[in-house]
Amino acid sequence: MPSNDARTLLNTAVPTVAAGVIAVAVSAGVAGGKGALGAVVGTLVVVLFMGIGLVVLQRTAKKFPHLFQAMGLMLYMAQLLLLFVFLSAFKDTTLFDAKVFALTLLATTIVWVAAQARAYMKAKILYVEPEGTKGDKTQKAGSSA
Repeated sequence: MPSNDARTLLNTAVPTVAAGVIAVAVSAGVAGGKGALGAVVGTLVVVLFMGIGLVVLQRTAKKFPHLFQAMGLMLYMAQLLLLFVFLSAFKDTTLFDAKVFALTLLATTIVWVAAQARAYMKAKILYVEPEGTKGDKTQKAGSSA
């Protein structure tokens, strides 16, 4: 993974995990052990879904830049579908608190998106390749050589 991509992933995952740790602490105090487990599961779902999505989207952008926007939309739909399947599978679970899970899922998703936007704004990624300077002398327009 190139350094810019790794830096973006790190700059988005760390604040999300920190928000998840805060959510676990708060939910443990409010809803007990099941609430803490719900917060842990919610945080893990966000970090895994969004992290995998970010890696897939970055690889697609490098290999097939013309498919970037379509791949982003398809990836978003796939993430929603996987989340729907996950929620359907654990709809009637008593393993963890569903309300805490949902609130943690929402909060950590917002933190992930905000951190990702900040990481992209702070990144200094060239979008225009500079011309090479290997002994190439460019001529000015209109000059006689």
